[in-house]
Amino acid sequence: MIEWLARLIPLFPLVACLTTLVLGPKVLREKSHWPAIVGCGLSSLCSLILLVFVASPQLLPQDERTIPLYTWIQIPDPINTTGPALLDITLALRVDSLSATMLAMLTFVATLVVIYASGYMHGEGGYWRFFTEVSLFVFSMIMLVLAANFLQLFIFWEAVGLCSYLLIGFWYEKPEAAAAGKKAFLVNRIGDFGFVTGIFLIWDSFKTVNFAEVLDVQKIQEVAAGNSAMIPLICLCLFAGAMGKSAQFPLHVWLPDAMEGPTPVSALIHAATMVTAGVYMVARCTPLFMAAPSAQILVAFVGGFTALLAALIALTQTDLKRVLAYSTVSQLGYMFLGLGTGLLTGVGGAMLHLVTHAFFKALLFLGAGSVMHAMGGVIDMREFGGLRKKLPQTYITFLAGSLALAGCPLLSGFWSKDTILSAVHEASHESHSATAVVPAGHATGVDEHAATDAEIDDRAKAPARFLALPYPSVYKLLFWMGSFTAFLTAFYTFRAFFMTFHGPEKIPHAAGHHAHESPAVMCLPLMILAVGAVFLGGILGHMTGLFDTFLDKTIPGIHSAAAHHGYDWFVIGVSTAVFLAGLGLAYVMYAVPSALPEKLAAAFGPLTNLSRNKFYLDEVFQGLFVWPLRGLAELSRLADWLAIDTWLVGGVSRIPALVGQLPRPIQNGLVQFYALAMTLAMAVLLWALIWKQG
Repeated sequence: MIEWLARLIPLFPLVACLTTLVLGPKVLREKSHWPAIVGCGLSSLCSLILLVFVASPQLLPQDERTIPLYTWIQIPDPINTTGPALLDITLALRVDSLSATMLAMLTFVATLVVIYASGYMHGEGGYWRFFTEVSLFVFSMIMLVLAANFLQLFIFWEAVGLCSYLLIGFWYEKPEAAAAGKKAFLVNRIGDFGFVTGIFLIWDSFKTVNFAEVLDVQKIQEVAAGNSAMIPLICLCLFAGAMGKSAQFPLHVWLPDAMEGPTPVSALIHAATMVTAGVYMVARCTPLFMAAPSAQILVAFVGGFTALLAALIALTQTDLKRVLAYSTVSQLGYMFLGLGTGLLTGVGGAMLHLVTHAFFKALLFLGAGSVMHAMGGVIDMREFGGLRKKLPQTYITFLAGSLALAGCPLLSGFWSKDTILSAVHEASHESHSATAVVPAGHATGVDEHAATDAEIDDRAKAPARFLALPYPSVYKLLFWMGSFTAFLTAFYTFRAFFMTFHGPEKIPHAAGHHAHESPAVMCLPLMILAVGAVFLGGILGHMTGLFDTFLDKTIPGIHSAAAHHGYDWFVIGVSTAVFLAGLGLAYVMYAVPSALPEKLAAAFGPLTNLSRNKFYLDEVFQGLFVWPLRGLAELSRLADWLAIDTWLVGGVSRIPALVGQLPRPIQNGLVQFYALAMTLAMAVLLWALIWKQG
């Protein structure tokens, strides 16, 4: 049953893509959304059933399954022909708790986004093309999640990037949309270069790219024993790919510009598909990262710094979708912060936050699309306000999403974000905060005389052990950075909420007198997502780390030195305090008309300008990379024109003409001249013969 479900889940979106591609332009036309809705819906149903099967206690002993599909590459060893193949790559589907959780979230949110898009995109040119690309996008992401080896993962990693390029630039007639799609594609190629380098290093070190062998703790231990620098190098290369796909500093600059695509695309990219790929890949590779403490601490620090930086930028943005875009960058940073702790609670918290974030961020983006739909395409918050009476359903659902994002106690974002902060807080006080695999019997820094007999016996039996490498001061800094970021999140979220829905009613000229609530086909997905934003975190987390236990079987070796002993009341207190502080400050400044925002902006003049201009990072990258490379390209073009076009290719092309000009004077058409030439030639020939005989 599990094998059939795993095959059907990617099949339905693929069939929908092909059906819309063939029948959309001439047959389906304005009904081109139906194959995508049916395909994603059936895939979501199968994913939920698969999740139930995998999570069932009766099936936990068989939690991990690899389903082979096709032997793609098989290169025998030329020396040992009877031994294992030098390279054996089989396209296969890997089903476990991690992939099942991702699939359920991905397909469910994608189905709601597609239903919403059928109303939002109605009447747009290229309607069938949109749903063809969306179906291909969902198929590619499903296959990425189900990949059983790194090469297969990379193939669909690139397919997801291609689909994002097509969808971000869907309105390719707009120069901004075309530029945004190109920017996303090129920035991701930077990270992907590191990713593919990491895959080459994995094959060179492990002689395989299959997850089952590469992520085996014993195998990692053997590779680390042969070359201690190899595992950290592999992890850094893999993380480079994750930084590009999941928009971490400094490769985050593409994600805010992706707002140029249609709003359903923004919801799909920012919530459930592309940006989650990097988080999923690092979570999948946790056994590798746990063997490389330096890489692990880098993951945590980059995540924490990115979360803070993006939150600071979001404070002053006036485009509603752009505020949400920087919020996505910030929340992805939280996920990497959790992954970098090396604790079960951290990895589990990151995955829990990935799932809850998918619901409330999709809700917020679709809510922003509903506002944009009513405002005639205007999305600048300075141009509208007081919309709660005009858009009552959007108002209520957007409030639910805002509370979840801001970390309101008992809502989904509160549970998932607090789980991450609790893991960071635990790491700042525990000696196991960063971990590494060492062979059994090697020095562990533990006093054997002080250890109990049970501990010594456990170390003797274990094939590998996790060595404690304390980084408490770093994690302590990251904890307070994360807490301050939570305050900023609550503030900028409700700044956007109050500017949009509270205060005196203001309708932009583009909307005219037709501002109204979105149709039911757009509001229904908002309501369903709002329910998930409110309740999902508490259900999955179950308030006792049940989600961590659910993932424990997938990630061998990960552990937490401290078992769950209930709530971390200190973290809960800090989180609640920063939520209330951020909400209260946003209410005072933006719920009613006030001069306070302008006064504070003037008081913090240089800092305000830094935030409004995104810390000038785009300009810095333009100066450091784009302009020099563009200048080099122009220089190369000039050299190509001078050296190749003019002298080499042009010179060679002129040689036949020059050679042809040499005999041209004697081909003048005069018979007398030809006779004279023949006589002279005969005379020369006779003279040569006579001279030779003499």
